[in-house]
Amino acid sequence: MENSSDKRRAEFSHDINKHDSDSASSDSADEVDLQRNVKTSENQPNKPIELIFVALSFILMFITFPISIFMCLIILQEYQRAVILRLGRLRPGGARGPGMVFVLPCVDRYRKIDLRTRSLDVAPQDILTKDSVTISVDAVLYYRVKNPLDVVLQVIDPENCCELLAMTTLRNITGGYMLIELVSSKKALSRQIKTALDSTGATEAWGIRIERVEITDIYMPESLQRAMAVEQEARREAMAKVAAANGERDAVKALKKAADIMESNPIALQLRYLQTLNTIANEETQSVVFPFPIDIVQKLIR
Repeated sequence: MENSSDKRRAEFSHDINKHDSDSASSDSADEVDLQRNVKTSENQPNKPIELIFVALSFILMFITFPISIFMCLIILQEYQRAVILRLGRLRPGGARGPGMVFVLPCVDRYRKIDLRTRSLDVAPQDILTKDSVTISVDAVLYYRVKNPLDVVLQVIDPENCCELLAMTTLRNITGGYMLIELVSSKKALSRQIKTALDSTGATEAWGIRIERVEITDIYMPESLQRAMAVEQEARREAMAKVAAANGERDAVKALKKAADIMESNPIALQLRYLQTLNTIANEETQSVVFPFPIDIVQKLIR
């Protein structure tokens, strides 16, 4: 009895969780439906006048057969779908394709939709950064068609809508950063723009999915470029001077150590003296080097 009651409680909790998940998904679907401004009527019964025109179209097709067969059959590639409107209303069954699709002459209108990924070059946007610098940002948008029905029925020009939405989002996000942040973190900024476009949910109602956003170039005024170049050049010169000073310091330390070693061992100083003479008195030189001990001169002076 206890096992059966535990089993019933587990099933009951599973049903509740399933109901919650289904309601959450339906809520998200309802939210997208609220953004759709065109409600389809493919499930409503046809009017008598529509049935008459469909019957006349079939009669015309049979009369002109086999010529009409070339007008009634369309071939869709693997990456294509067709949205068919019969007498202005969407046909039940959704988008057709791929393969061979049948349409009636005079009453059916269709539109082919390509499902492959497309690239959209966003026009350069003049942006005022957080540190009051005017720059121009260029970006590329990659998108694809997710729902062919929404692309045809919900939006007139999906490419133009995506471009305008990307331009607005690009200006809003990049305006909150400083210039050095924009130049040094292009990838993070691209991901943030992609997240912002997904969070709006506008493209979901259009049947479009934005796959990727990439910031290609950041154009700065020539005066700003010259000022930054001068700043970087001065910084490099300062670093070069610091490096030269460090080198001189290390050289002095090395010479001091060598002098200490030579002072402790006179033979080492004599060997160094002979090595210097060998370097100076080579075969090509015309100079005559004569070593003269300084100790003798000091004795003569005394």
